[in-house]
Amino acid sequence: MGVGFSDASSTLPWVEDQGYQYEIWTDDDDRTLSVTYGAAADSSAWFPDRVSVLLDANGDLLLEYKDDVTTGAHPDQVLSDCQLLFGS
Repeated sequence: MGVGFSDASSTLPWVEDQGYQYEIWTDDDDRTLSVTYGAAADSSAWFPDRVSVLLDANGDLLLEYKDDVTTGAHPDQVLSDCQLLFGS
């Protein structure tokens, strides 16, 4: 899943255009997810930092990516890590 600050109605066309095969959630009310996972310092942030986390079925943190999270190589790294952790 992905999380951003934009409201769902403005995000949906972009998500559909990108062809994402996962859900994009909005964290625009109180930014709880962004603050919890370190993408925002507090609820007054204007936009979240790029942060990725991998959680297990219980919601426990397995891996966290905070540095160099870019749209280039990062998705391949996360996929590779998921395959190592969960199998292919």
